[in-house]
Amino acid sequence: MDAKSILWDLLCRLSRPAMEDASVIQWAAPVISFGDVFSSRVATLGLNPSNREFVNAQGEELLGDDRRFHTLTSLGLDRWSQADDGHLEKILDACRGYFHGNPYDSWFKALERLFVDAGASYYGMFANACHLDLVPYATAAKWGALSNTQRSSLIRESGDVLGVLLRESEVEVIVLNGQSVIENLKAVAECSFRKVPVQDWMLPRKNSRGVEGFAYTGRLTRISGIDLGREVSLLGYNHNLQSSFGVTSKVRQGIQKWISTSAMEVFC
Repeated sequence: MDAKSILWDLLCRLSRPAMEDASVIQWAAPVISFGDVFSSRVATLGLNPSNREFVNAQGEELLGDDRRFHTLTSLGLDRWSQADDGHLEKILDACRGYFHGNPYDSWFKALERLFVDAGASYYGMFANACHLDLVPYATAAKWGALSNTQRSSLIRESGDVLGVLLRESEVEVIVLNGQSVIENLKAVAECSFRKVPVQDWMLPRKNSRGVEGFAYTGRLTRISGIDLGREVSLLGYNHNLQSSFGVTSKVRQGIQKWISTSAMEVFC
């Protein structure tokens, strides 16, 4: 299944009532990947694209050089059913070229540091890393603000797409950024994890022992019924680097060293 077929299928799914009920931004194109999944060895995994990939702090659509991905407006369309082959190619180009344009660096630079010492990068002519999401649709509300019903509906309606993308790719390692990503992946994928406490990843708290840090390793073979045709290595940690309160530089450096070392072992 090629990228255009995957994208067209995702555009068709936007018209399903469940999508509107789940707060999906209907005028925003689905994001199949940040960077080129088909030339990547490493993929970071999140929940779904942030609304800030499409709007500014005031909730207004990003325009001109600020734009990151395509919308109905940028493509001159009234509805997605009008999209032709040229429109699909523009949407895919925006996904493939994300890190060459106006990437959300305050988010992605922190993730790239995890594996850059293993020879992988989102950026540059020889980029070989990308970012994927469990759900390829941006929502008006943040994932944590959605109801359990909305989150379950989104994963049910589009969770298989991640499996199709990985099956068609050569991704060897997936990095899971935080406990929520780990738990949501476990709900849709055939995978098991080895969970190991890491004392040096403890987040300090004034009035308690602190928040423990855990390293997760596992193997992935199927997602939402899609057979990947191979095993993909999973490396995860419970602290979300961008949003967990009190993530210290020591903890970041410890996670970075572990991810890079573990990824290099897979590549070798």
